[in-house]
This record gives sequence, C-alpha cells and structure tokens, in this order.
Amino acid sequence: MAKGKIATVFFCQNCGHESSKWMGQCPSCKEWNTLVEEKVSVTGSGMGGSTKTASVREALKPVAIGSIQMHEEDRVKVGIAELDRVLGGGIMKGSLTLVGGDPGIGKSTLLLQVCRNLSNQNRKVLYISGEESLKQIKLRANRIGSFQDSMLLLCETNLGLIEETIKKTQPEVVIIDSIQTMYQEEVASAPGSVSQVREATNVFLQLAKGLGISIFIVGHVTKEGTVAGPRILEHMVDTVLYFEGDRHASYRILRGVKNRFGSTNEIGVFEMRKEGLVEVENPSEFMLNGKPEGASGSVVVCSVEGTRPILVEIQALVCRTNFGIPRRQTTGTDFNRVNLLMAVLEKRQSLHIGDCDAYVNIAGGIRIQEPALDLGIVMAIVSSFKNRAIDEKMIVFGEVGLSGEVRAVSMAEQRVLEAKKLGFQTVVLPKVCADSMDKIRGIKVIGVSNVGEAIDLI
Repeated sequence: MAKGKIATVFFCQNCGHESSKWMGQCPSCKEWNTLVEEKVSVTGSGMGGSTKTASVREALKPVAIGSIQMHEEDRVKVGIAELDRVLGGGIMKGSLTLVGGDPGIGKSTLLLQVCRNLSNQNRKVLYISGEESLKQIKLRANRIGSFQDSMLLLCETNLGLIEETIKKTQPEVVIIDSIQTMYQEEVASAPGSVSQVREATNVFLQLAKGLGISIFIVGHVTKEGTVAGPRILEHMVDTVLYFEGDRHASYRILRGVKNRFGSTNEIGVFEMRKEGLVEVENPSEFMLNGKPEGASGSVVVCSVEGTRPILVEIQALVCRTNFGIPRRQTTGTDFNRVNLLMAVLEKRQSLHIGDCDAYVNIAGGIRIQEPALDLGIVMAIVSSFKNRAIDEKMIVFGEVGLSGEVRAVSMAEQRVLEAKKLGFQTVVLPKVCADSMDKIRGIKVIGVSNVGEAIDLI
C-alpha cells in the first residue's frame, strides 16, 4: 500500500470548518482568528475500495420499525438518582456521553463515583486517564469509597492501544478522561487539536455502537464555557452534560444540554463534600437556605426544570443612579428580559425607574431562563423601589407580557404543591391558572390578570 502524502489544511477551532488556506474569518461560524494550521495524511482510494464499500452497502437491508424490540435491560441504573434522572433513566447501552465543565468542578469525581457504583453491581468498568497517574486516581478513589475488582484502570493516551485494550477486555462502561489528551499516530497534529479530537471521538463512537459499550468522555471547556475543540464534537455524541456552578462553592448543578434518550430539561443538584459529590434530594430547601427576613426586594418564585419544581429566591436592588446612564446588572437570569420588564413597569404602571440603577440576582448560583420568573422579577423590583418587604410566606410565578398582562405557565398545580410542602401560605399566580386548577387545601391561591393587581399585594 502506498504511503499517504502529508498535506496542510486549516481547521476552525470553533466549528471544525476545513479550508485549504488561512482566512481571518471563518466562513461557517463567522468567528474571527479561529483557523489554525494542521498537517493531515492524505491517502488515495482506488476503485477496489469503492467497489468493496458498495458491495457492503448493498448487503444491508432496511428493517421494519415494528420489528425492533426494546428491553428494560438496555438501560443501566447508576445508583445516583440525580444523574439517572438527567440521563433519562440510566445509562443507555452503546451510548456516547460527553461531560463538560470548568476545571475542578467535579467531573472526574462524579465519573469515579459512577465507576464505584457500577463495580459494586459486578459490572466491568474501564477508567482510562490521560492526565493522572494510577496512584493519583487511587488516592481519590480511597476518599470516595470501596471498589470491586471489576473496576479496571489504565493510564494511556495512544488511541490505537486504547482501542485494542477495549476490544480485548470488553467492559460494559468506559470512562475517557479526557478527550483532549488522546492522540492518533496517523494524524500529524498535536493532541488536543481539532483533527485529533475529531478522530478520537469518531473512534470511540464506532466502539460504542459496534460493541454496545457505554462510553463517557470528559471534555475541557474554553473561557466561554463551551467544550474545547470543534463544535462537531457535540453533534457526534448522544448526550452532552454540563456542570454548572462556582467551583469554590459547595453546590453543583448537572444539566443535560443534549440527550437522544431523554429530556434535556432535567437537572441534577449535587453538593461537594469530603467524600465526593452528594445528591441534594430537596433542591428548593437548599436554594432558600439563608433567605433574609423582612428585607425588601426579596421574593420566592417557583421554576420548573424538566419534571421538578424548584423554589428559588430572587433579589433586586433599585436605587437612584449617581451617573448619567443608569446601570443594570443581572446574575442568573437574562439581562435583556430584566430591561424589558422594567420598561413594562415604566410604561404600564407609571413607575419612574428609568433613572435608577437596578441589580437582579437569583440566589444560590443557579441560572434560570424560564418565563415564569417574570412576575417574581417584577415584584422584587417594585418591592426594592418602594422599600416594602414582601410576605415571607408568599411565592409568585407567572409570565409577563408587554401589555402588563400576566400569562399562564405550565405545571401550575405542581408548583403550588411544592410551595405547600415547604410551608408557604400564599401563592400569587396567573388568574387563568388559578381558575383552571383544582382547589388545594392548606394554602391560599391568589390569581392576578396583570402586574398592577400583583403590585397592589405588596
């Protein structure tokens, strides 16, 4: 077989676009200065190869969808309820999952806990590390708990050797930590480059689908918070999980960004402790811990993440500006949404807050984009502006329109039941939702049709 030629191409580090020459702006994703030079091996394909591929394709026959059988054993329960929920009910056999997050946030710790639980179920697990030695992994494993002999460790970065090891040992689950350290000898570029990351992911994809092995790959993130390497990496895998939260704080939020086997709206809440990541069974109580009493600008709202209602505290601080242009700042919610809601208050309720600084924060470090927070943000801003505290036993939720109307939100009854469970006595919600749901004893339900009616309750 003739030796392949070495050619120089340019890859976009953001989207993976390939070009024969360097350009300042990527024509695909329109990002500037993202094209990097890499050398690739080019091999010619003769007619024999094309004929062989065609004959294989002709041998394949379509299968009727009704003849495909699904079984419960296709999913493997990890034993960590928060992770199982985000994955859609457990690990799907033959799946490829990408786990991303900031350095030190707990990616390796969580996956090592997954290995511990699966090894205790006598399932063969292979943990492949390209960043740590065997002794380093053992030190963390001793802190997490006891492992069975079905847990195997390997420190290797050569993709060819890793592929042979996986085929030889035939594990049920494989952990790759991390994808940026893996390299293929045939690819003439450094580990972590666009070509190497794409080639490594493709190899693991073929292994997962061909052998029915569930593979988790850890991906480093850039300063923007996305997985380093080409964006095509997220398209190739079945599931993308992101760790959120401040690594200096105790809480961690695992969010499913993409999931071919379940919902992408579910989140898992963990707390980092000495023994590793511990599940937070009641996130609402955890998020409301430390709420101030009798303070203006503070209100509790109910958001729904997937099938789980979560109560969070919204804090607002409104004061007269000392500069010509008022300052607006948000943490945990959409900046433009807060500006829109303040414009609604200025126009529809004649509140003169256009010359005020406004700071809006969702306590607990969680980030929520759901429109049901609109009414809570409005109430917190008005409460701070008028310096009047909102009843501590009251929660609010509802979407606010540009006319100042309060629109319906989904799962209203589940939100009210969650508030009742945590001891709240009053719920302010859209009037449409209040009229349509059944009466719930032990909690007062107030329906409002516009923001004026809600503000009158302060």
